[in-house]
Amino acid sequence: MLNEWTRIVTPAKVRKLQRALYRKAKAEPKYRFWSLYGELSRMDILQTALTMVARNGGCAGVDGIKIEDVVVEKTGEEGKTEAWLQAIATELKAQQYRPSPVLRVYIPKADGKLRPLGIPTVKDRVVQAAAVLVLMPIFEADMHEHSYAYRPGRNAHQAIEAIKKGIEAGQFEVIDADLSGYFDTIPHRTLMKLVARRVSDGTMLKLIRSWLRAPIEERSTGDRGQQRRKANRQGTPQGGVISPLLANLYLDRLDKEVNERAELKARMVRYADDFVILTRPGKGSALLERLKRWLDARGLTLNEKKTRLVDLREEGIKFLGFSLSWRRRRKQWWSYVHVEPHPKSQQKLRDGVKELLNHWTMVRPEQEVMRQLNRKLKGWAGYFRHGNPSHVFGKLEYYLQNKLRKWLWKRHGKPAGMFTRYSNAALRARWGLYPLARGGVVKPKAAR
Repeated sequence: MLNEWTRIVTPAKVRKLQRALYRKAKAEPKYRFWSLYGELSRMDILQTALTMVARNGGCAGVDGIKIEDVVVEKTGEEGKTEAWLQAIATELKAQQYRPSPVLRVYIPKADGKLRPLGIPTVKDRVVQAAAVLVLMPIFEADMHEHSYAYRPGRNAHQAIEAIKKGIEAGQFEVIDADLSGYFDTIPHRTLMKLVARRVSDGTMLKLIRSWLRAPIEERSTGDRGQQRRKANRQGTPQGGVISPLLANLYLDRLDKEVNERAELKARMVRYADDFVILTRPGKGSALLERLKRWLDARGLTLNEKKTRLVDLREEGIKFLGFSLSWRRRRKQWWSYVHVEPHPKSQQKLRDGVKELLNHWTMVRPEQEVMRQLNRKLKGWAGYFRHGNPSHVFGKLEYYLQNKLRKWLWKRHGKPAGMFTRYSNAALRARWGLYPLARGGVVKPKAAR
């Protein structure tokens, strides 16, 4: 979520505040900020927060209000959004703002299980975004360099490169870790102690605590929309704008514990709750046991089924959708870290293409289908065009062209000459198919 709005250009006054907070935090690592809450009611900060929330979109919360109901673009109604923000500012100044319950929904995971997602109201998301604008520069000054998620100027590709450097330095033993329900198990008391190390503003601390303790509301469709509300005693719901910042803060101590202890000779690379620890051969088992004890003491648990200790020279790993393995170059004596889209990531793209190009979509306008298809391909390629993806991209493009060719052929009544009428060149020139593989298509061996 945060990756989208950290790219938003903030107004000059907001940037000035953020720079001042960051520089103060960087210069004085033990300084506690005591006057922050008042900044939340500034209209420039609230307007920037609304822009961030609007760009991310998302569903309505328990009050049923959507982002489209707040951000009014009709002529003559522009003042409605301004009045809505002004009402929030008035509540904050009077310290009358109270968060609403968090709507809990479940989204399917790749393994068939369901992931709980907490959806605050649009109003709560805007106030949380305003708090993040103020708090992020403070905590950003303390974050370890090997944490790459939900931070300005950092991304998944940098995390992959950090792993490559560790492997190339001889850290072949890898702890491929997975935390069980991390966002839902963070202890509130311990988390608030970490926040309080940098924030002494009691009103701001009270506000953050109220978001953490906001009750969870579940709605059952099978019982005519019956509502069930329960207290939230631990965790910071995924879906909340402030949750990624708080989750990063809680694991920052682990980043430093592993990376800054010279005797461990290890490197930890983390992206939110996904992380790997690289170490010298023979050191991984002891480090894994140490990791379990550290997490257990802080209320967190490793997923034993998904956590692995592997030697990368013998077995690859999957991280952030990429497959990393140790390979020897053909006809050369040296080896390298090979990075390409993981087979599961490739299959996910194929499944998405199948969903768009089937007999149910043949009645839809071609331009609409092609726009959706190209949007999916551009997003996927933009993320996975990193490392050594050319062969994978070539295979996927070959699959994609045949899938689209057959879809068009059936849609137009199966005219003769499918490969002539819908050639690769025609798919690009006439139908505007996005070129997934740059520099030509590499056909799979079986198709040559």
